[in-house]
Amino acid sequence: QVQLVESGGGLVQAGGSLRLSCVVSGNIFKINSMAWYRQPPGKQRELVAEITIGGNIGNTNYADSVKGRFTISRDSAKSTMYLQMSSLKPEDTAVYYCNAEIHPAQTMGTIRVRGPPNAYWGQGTQVTVSS
Repeated sequence: QVQLVESGGGLVQAGGSLRLSCVVSGNIFKINSMAWYRQPPGKQRELVAEITIGGNIGNTNYADSVKGRFTISRDSAKSTMYLQMSSLKPEDTAVYYCNAEIHPAQTMGTIRVRGPPNAYWGQGTQVTVSS
């Protein structure tokens, strides 16, 4: 099965930096896009950054609140997505979730084929920024 696992969260001081990782595993045919979401305490989950995957490049998009401070990237060889967070603020405190739109691989007889796309989520990793 397809699985997404986040790591790298923790407690940091305001102005500090942190890098989150999301490892994708399983029987995957193709990844269309990946994204980072976050859910602050008592609030709804919101999009932080996303990356679309086509060819050897990926186009990125960021929430206004993190532009210039966060960087999303992907290492296809390691099947890992990253979120580099700098100049962290207390309002960045949240549970951060990895998300991906993935075509799982399926079998038809002895042939490996592309399954229908689906959204997958990681379990989340806590980021706490102190004042």
